[in-house]
Amino acid sequence: MIAAMPLEIWDARYFTTEQARSIGELIHQTWLKPHLTADDRAAQQLALGRQYSEAAEHGPLAMVIVEQGRVVAHASVQPRTLRTQRGKMTVGGLARVCTAADRRGAGLGEAVVRAAFELVDRGAFPFLLFQASQRVQAFYEKLGAVGVLNRVVNSLADDPTASAFWDDLVLRYPAGGEWPPGVIDLQGPGY
Repeated sequence: MIAAMPLEIWDARYFTTEQARSIGELIHQTWLKPHLTADDRAAQQLALGRQYSEAAEHGPLAMVIVEQGRVVAHASVQPRTLRTQRGKMTVGGLARVCTAADRRGAGLGEAVVRAAFELVDRGAFPFLLFQASQRVQAFYEKLGAVGVLNRVVNSLADDPTASAFWDDLVLRYPAGGEWPPGVIDLQGPGY
């Protein structure tokens, strides 16, 4: 069942402190890291928006569902220019998909991911590229994603031949389209 909650799309270039804080709290609760606080996560959200100019065609976006002033579901899409055998290609990098623990099972995660996928359907990006664990592979495939068989690297890393992602799977949306063959270079760190 898809959530009946209203979905909002926030441009990270214009996050308010409160918006960044609410997203940061959800991310912090979802992926606890002893060296990062909710304030650190909020600061990361604000920094993400500052990386893009207002003139950029695509800025980073947050798909959110807010309930009683709290972000209870989130997915972000940030533009990433990849280097491929066919040349450079700008895709959307899907990241930080999460739902508040007390709201899981209500279709909120599906709602924010569908909103992200709609960016491709409307022509904003040719693809979304992202990583996930095998635990959620069926969820993404049900929504139209498919596994990427290409090796994905970061040519700017200390080891430019190592995988740029750390999760089990690399996926893309949509399953169709003209996905390039060969090595995909993120030209920056994984997300």
